[in-house]
Order: sequence, then C-alpha cells, then structure tokens
Amino acid sequence: MEATFFTEEHQIFRNSLRKMLEKEAYPYYNHWDKEQKIPRDFWLKMGENGFLCPWIAEEYGGLGLDFTYSMILIEELQKVGAGLASSMTLHTDIVSPYISSLGTKEQKQKWLPRCISGEVITAIAMTEPGAGSDLANIKTTARREGDYYIVNGEKTFITNAIYGDLVILVCKTDPKASPSHRGISLLLVENGTEGFKRGKKLDKIGQHCSDTGELVFEDAKVPVSNLLGEEGKGFYYLMDKLQQERLVVAIECLVEAEEMLRLTIDYVKNRQAFGTLISKFQNTQFKIAEMATEIELGRSFIHQVVERHAKGEKLIKEASMAKWWITEMTKRVAAECLHLHGGYGYIEEYEIARRYRDTPVASIYAGSTEIMKTIIAKQLDL
Repeated sequence: MEATFFTEEHQIFRNSLRKMLEKEAYPYYNHWDKEQKIPRDFWLKMGENGFLCPWIAEEYGGLGLDFTYSMILIEELQKVGAGLASSMTLHTDIVSPYISSLGTKEQKQKWLPRCISGEVITAIAMTEPGAGSDLANIKTTARREGDYYIVNGEKTFITNAIYGDLVILVCKTDPKASPSHRGISLLLVENGTEGFKRGKKLDKIGQHCSDTGELVFEDAKVPVSNLLGEEGKGFYYLMDKLQQERLVVAIECLVEAEEMLRLTIDYVKNRQAFGTLISKFQNTQFKIAEMATEIELGRSFIHQVVERHAKGEKLIKEASMAKWWITEMTKRVAAECLHLHGGYGYIEEYEIARRYRDTPVASIYAGSTEIMKTIIAKQLDL
C-alpha cells in the first residue's frame, strides 16, 4: 500500500536513495554484519548525498524536509538490514532532533552541519545497568563545579556507543529532587572528554553491524556550555521525543515483516515437498494469508500516524499502539517465516536467518511492550 501523502518529490527522493544503497550498501552488508561495524566512509557518502538528517533547516545545511521523507529513509535502510537502519535512524531521527529543538545557536552551529555530513555520529545514553524503563531512577550524576559538570556513572546497551562521536547523556543534576524525575538533565558529551571512556562492546544476538556498548564516566569534566536545554527538564524532553522514536521503531519493524514475508513467498513458490510446491499446501496459504493481512493492517495504521505526526500532532497513544503491536506482530511473522523455510531457515546462508535474529529486540528498546500498554491505558484514563 502506497501512502496517499507521498508526492512525486518523495518518489524522486526514494529512487535516488535506493540507487545509492544498491551500489554502496547491499553488496557489502553481510560483510559489515560479520565485522560488526558500519564503515565511516559509508556515513560520509550518506551525508554527501543528503540522506542524513534531511529534515534539518537549510541554515544549518539540511534540506528542511518533513518526517514523511524520514519515513522513506527508514524504510529503505531497513530493507538493506536492521543493523544499518538501527544505527543510522538513531542518529538521524532520534538523537539529532534533540540538538535541533533544544540546542543553543552555538550548539546548533557546532554540531548540526557535521551531523548532516556524517562527520559526527551521535548516540543517546539513557539505560544503565540498574535502570532501563525506569528512567526516573537513573544513578549517573552531574555535579556542577564552576564552568564544568563533574559526571560519574555508567551506561549500557547504548547504540553507536563505540564508534559514535557525540553522546546526549541523561543524568541527574539534582539527585535530591522530589519527585526524582525533576532532577534529570541532558548533557552533550564529546569524544576526548576527560574522564569519559568506552566500556566493552556488547556481543548481541542480532543487528550485528549496529555497535552497542557501555559508556563509563569517572569524574568526567563536561563544560556547562554543553547543557542541552534547561537543568531539571531532561525527563520532559525525553518524554516529548519518545513519540517519534517509537514511531521510527514501528516503521522499521513493519518493513522487516514485509521483507520476511517477501522472502518466504518466494521460497515456498520454488521449494517442493512430497512432489508439490510448498505454496500449494493449504496450511502454507493460510499462514501467509494471515501474515499478509496483519502486515497490511499495520501499514495502513502507520501511514495514518505518520501523516498526523508530520503535521505536529501529539500522538502518545497512537505511537505507543503502533510500537507495541507492530513489534510483536513482526516477531510472530519472523517465527512463521523461519518455520516455512524449514531447516534452511536455520542456516545463515539464508537471509531469513539474519532477519529472524534481528527482530526480537525491537519489542524491548524504546520502551518495552509492557510499558507501551501501560502508556495506552493511561491515555484511556484507566
């Protein structure tokens, strides 16, 4: 189903992006996955072609486009692979918007042009070893001393942690605040900051080329000028930006489900069992019909939410619905598609194997399924 809000300009953007990815990404993706790294020169090529942060205002070097173009970027990157999409969409549509909307003129001038060019790769550090969904109880602290914040704490499960250049750090500038979430602030932490170092690179089940790791702060000295927004308002900034983050994840998972179904339809139409094509068995037809229907329903809902989100509407409930239902639906599709591939589905040579292992984490990050349901219930005044 094609979105009704896509114009000829959208199609030109998609065709240009797809042409570049066919040349610069598809032939190398399996190698990147094995190396567990997206080459820096690919980031720079994406920047050169205008495919990083295309929504940023023209005064900072962007194209000034809306989120409907970001949707195309997310979709085409996800078709290549979940690891590529996870790393690049985090930079483009999850982290960079914080700088654009909260940064000072000086912060924007310093960072946004390099976010666009690919010279700077961004990350956001929320999760800690003892605090995932419970953001209000993070333990990382930032104590002000003169012109610096002295930061202490640890972060984990951070995408772009190892190869990133700029981290938005979620920390407590007022550990005694009551309620505790009022003590949270956001700091921009640069590579080379004294007392800031990478921990270990985490060995994940899937999404291998998207680096995930730990960050350690031991009396790290962060200039006060690197405060993003106002002190004590970090939690509210996070809640505001999570709508788009959850929508990004929902789009990624929807495309992943579509790709897995496409691979499976092609497989069953060419594989025989008991002298008959697998596609001719009623069970196969029913399973594929069920998956195709759920995917189409998800696609219709995503289009509706994206169109309203691009207009600036607050869609806390709808974004949460899209995130939990589509991520869980995609896990079901992954299991069914692997099963229909039979033993070959468990072999790394087959693309379905990679997509199967790339899928489950999406129902955990950006707010777990349980958190999404809790949010939806609150929005329904329950």
